[in-house]
Amino acid sequence: MARSPLQLPAWLHWLDTCSSTNTWAIAHLASLQHGDVVFTPQQTAGRGQRGRWHSPEGVLTASFVLEQVPVAQLPIVSLGAGLAVIYAVEDLLPLQGVLRLKWANDVLLKGRKLAGILCEASANGSMGRVVVGIGLNRCVDFEQAGLDDNAIGQAISLHQVSQVVPDTLLLLERLRHYLLQTAGLLQSKSPDPLVSPGLKSLLPALRSRDALLGQPICVEVGNERVAGEAAGISDRGHLLLQLPNGVVRSFVSGHILWQHRE
Repeated sequence: MARSPLQLPAWLHWLDTCSSTNTWAIAHLASLQHGDVVFTPQQTAGRGQRGRWHSPEGVLTASFVLEQVPVAQLPIVSLGAGLAVIYAVEDLLPLQGVLRLKWANDVLLKGRKLAGILCEASANGSMGRVVVGIGLNRCVDFEQAGLDDNAIGQAISLHQVSQVVPDTLLLLERLRHYLLQTAGLLQSKSPDPLVSPGLKSLLPALRSRDALLGQPICVEVGNERVAGEAAGISDRGHLLLQLPNGVVRSFVSGHILWQHRE
């Protein structure tokens, strides 16, 4: 869908094609401002948390620039971005109550991956600029794209659950709106460096949307694989895992192996 520059808001940088919107945004950070959005309908070499992000036609691929975000809170930005995706989609489609957050980087619809998030920071000191990359399956024909379930990670597209799919520009505007709100929350000061007032305000929503809670999962961290039952999200935004012996471990990062069940 081509658009004239006259039709675009000042905050939107629309690229006909690029390798990765995150890569482009990071390379051009000096000329980008808080709230700027980089979008392309044709991303040729997208990046995800564990390598390549498949970007066939119909995936909304965009990167959002946020300024003055505490670098130490980058994992929390990712959680907040997941909520932003959920809120944006719920604003535009009657999908209330079915969207979930899979800690820490995926948004699920009916247990299948609707969106992925990749946050990257550029900083000199404690505060920095964060680029939030979002890949959202808006209107993707996975079969036509030649992607099987292993390649797409049990993905789902909005057009599979709704006859009307929101316009790209409208989705970008809603995503930007909620991400700016998230950035504002995270900029709040706290006397305790280990406690984020922004995260504290996000926790009720994060916990109510937790797709993993009570599920048997494995967490991969480096060469270690730990199995147990997901026990929620901690006050610091960490994943809690209850081991078979009853001990609860906390994870700042890790890859989740999980078979969704209702």
